[in-house]
Amino acid sequence: MSAENIIIQLQDYTSVYPEEMEFKTQFLQLLNTHKTCFKRSLKIGHITGSAWIMDQSMEYALLTHHMKLNKWLQLGGHADGDTNIARVAHREALEESGLKSVTLSSNKIFDIDIHTIPERKNEAEHLHYDIRYLFNANKTESLQHNHESKALKWVRLSEIPSLVNNNLSIMRMIEKSNLLVNMK
Repeated sequence: MSAENIIIQLQDYTSVYPEEMEFKTQFLQLLNTHKTCFKRSLKIGHITGSAWIMDQSMEYALLTHHMKLNKWLQLGGHADGDTNIARVAHREALEESGLKSVTLSSNKIFDIDIHTIPERKNEAEHLHYDIRYLFNANKTESLQHNHESKALKWVRLSEIPSLVNNNLSIMRMIEKSNLLVNMK
């Protein structure tokens, strides 16, 4: 998938959430003005890919307790030059969970978000332009977290809000997940 394909996906992306439609405009501006936006060397911000991983019952999502940010989040990471963001999200899901059963539910974008990454010793504050895809995995498979996280766990959707302090972007993905369940 090329950068042009991501632009097309974003142009076609619609959401009932006003913040996502604002993000969409900002994503397209970044993609059209910074050809290096898939590399973390773009200091103002760069494209990242995330995996919202649900079990087969669609009752649980897999979250990681991020080492550097000290927050419970979905799995994901930097594109590092790869313009196929669904592949990036899948790679990160496998690396960060140890799961083998992670499968992409849809090639369509599930959610988009732009969030600030705080300054650290070797890194200035910058933005992550995060494209999220929906994945499924077997909840009974054993988890193996890597050096990027303190822990991994499957969390019932109804219990996630208190764990993530009602993080708006995660709340949005929970709402979208609940809509999918209700459509079944």
